[in-house]
Amino acid sequence: MMTWLPFALAGAVAQLVDGSLGMGFGLTSSTLLLTLGASAAVASAAVHFAEIGTTLASGVSHWHRENVDKKILIRLAIPGGIGAALGATFLASIDLTNGRIFISTILLLLGFILVYRHIFQANQPNLVEISNPNYLTYLGFTGGFIDASGGGGWGPVVTPTLMATTQTEPRKIIGTVSAAEFIVAVCASLAFLANIARLDIDWAAVGGLALGGVLMAPIAAKLVSWLPKRQLGIFVGIAIILINGVRLIGG
Repeated sequence: MMTWLPFALAGAVAQLVDGSLGMGFGLTSSTLLLTLGASAAVASAAVHFAEIGTTLASGVSHWHRENVDKKILIRLAIPGGIGAALGATFLASIDLTNGRIFISTILLLLGFILVYRHIFQANQPNLVEISNPNYLTYLGFTGGFIDASGGGGWGPVVTPTLMATTQTEPRKIIGTVSAAEFIVAVCASLAFLANIARLDIDWAAVGGLALGGVLMAPIAAKLVSWLPKRQLGIFVGIAIILINGVRLIGG
């Protein structure tokens, strides 16, 4: 069997989750690559290289269906890209052992956030509107840094926060966050390329993840209002917690 096929299947599943929840591609893909033995930096680099294609396809699909708020997009994407570049540089600079522990810890915490959001805040109304003009800048930068340094996290950090603090329609939040992630993926990838001498990228994994994600992106954008988001979010979060928890316990 072709070596990229399992990654293509993983990319399709990850993109279905991501396009439907506004989060999950990086978390599920990074967890898979770490499970297969990739180092922390290589896993994050491979995911972000693949996300250039998947996030572009997802962003275009959401844009076509008018799920994108242009003003929020710009205010999230630029600081998100800066944070992602710094996060990727940080991850590439630490040694392999500490990197694996760091990224598994981040993924574990993000798994708990995912479960918490979908259990306790699934039906919470959006009643708060943040007026601080720098709010989206801070949120974008934080989400970008965590995403690149942790192998995923843009969606789990940014999407639920916007849903809890703004009155923007959920479909527009999901579409806007997905579109902004393209800039985050490009900036993280450029930073990883600057450290390419330290990394051994599995390009079959990159190509497979990208192919599966790109093919699934239009379908996920169409299904955004149909899939059972709460149950799907809880299931994905528990799987991420278990896999990364076992990895940390096992050393």
